[in-house]
Amino acid sequence: MNIRSKKGQSTLEYIILVTAIIAVAIVFLKPMGADHSGGGFLVNTIEASHNAVANGIVEQTGGLTTKWQSWDE
Repeated sequence: MNIRSKKGQSTLEYIILVTAIIAVAIVFLKPMGADHSGGGFLVNTIEASHNAVANGIVEQTGGLTTKWQSWDE
């Protein structure tokens, strides 16, 4: 009997743990709506980082393209 009750307790603990992980994921990874509004904290942070890197790449490649075009002429 003692083993059985611990096994049941362990199962309950795993169910509570999985429920907590899902709840945290819903709070922090809240998906954006169709109009890209209402994202969660983590989504907004990742989007801001992505935009910063993408803008930096565009600036760098734009500068190279300008230099190459003036070199060809």
